[in-house]
Amino acid sequence: MKIQWEITKRRGYHRPVLKYSIELEPFEIELAVPQVVLEKAIVTPPSAWRSYCHPGQDERGGAPLGWHRLMTPSHVRKSFEDTLTLPWRGPGGGFSDVADAFVRLRRDFELVLTAAYDSAPLDIISELELTDTTRKHIASGVVSARFLAAVGF
Repeated sequence: MKIQWEITKRRGYHRPVLKYSIELEPFEIELAVPQVVLEKAIVTPPSAWRSYCHPGQDERGGAPLGWHRLMTPSHVRKSFEDTLTLPWRGPGGGFSDVADAFVRLRRDFELVLTAAYDSAPLDIISELELTDTTRKHIASGVVSARFLAAVGF
């Protein structure tokens, strides 16, 4: 799985924006690994639809933050990308929480990937025939019928 992300913020009271993409590798797709979702991964600001946050409003006014989900693509979809608005941060605010969320997502995905890999392939071919007891029981009747058919009865 390849995860790439970028955080951009315009000058002023604009909120930072996280753009990320995740792409599964061919062997992960082949293993039919299910989607992994972190419900509480990255904080989301109130009024996340707005690209800005003025002093004293929303997260800068003490309003509670919510959560963005992070998810991997399923083996059917193969790749996923999203854009998330992050809470406003002052200079030097840092984004270690974002990196930590992607590390958690990768860790959880690797657990699922390992379990999928451990589900070993099978190829079972089997057959059953009559038991010797049954063969012996009907053998005399079958031989008699064949003999009589051969001589025209």
